[in-house]
Amino acid sequence: MSQFGSPEPDAAVFVISVAAELTGLHPQTLRTYERMGLITPGRTGGGGRRYSPRDIELLRDIAQLTSSGIGIEGVRRILELENRIAALSQRNEELLLELQATREALRAAAAGNRPASRLPAIPVPDAGQSIVVWRRGRG
Repeated sequence: MSQFGSPEPDAAVFVISVAAELTGLHPQTLRTYERMGLITPGRTGGGGRRYSPRDIELLRDIAQLTSSGIGIEGVRRILELENRIAALSQRNEELLLELQATREALRAAAAGNRPASRLPAIPVPDAGQSIVVWRRGRG
């Protein structure tokens, strides 16, 4: 639980009746969305469904999209694209951090503050060639 007593975003705590009430959807609709693969609630040892706050938000998004006239396959595609955007954004952040670290290493090396053995391998380019920079394995 968070410091204010609300569950963590991925903590599966809500039974299907509470999830249905929180989203304004019928419990059978929640079961249908699960069968279609739009949502995957947690399960108890006895097999009962448990929905997380993140699941509730997803169900609300699905309900909003369907109520605006988007078909269920359209909703599936939108969710798929949103997940892809999130993954690409995260990867972009990782690459930006790596680029920043590489630039800092090159600046430090150019200033003479870093031993040559710790530098990324950089071939000297001829006219018309590009520079390829990579990081040696950590070890």
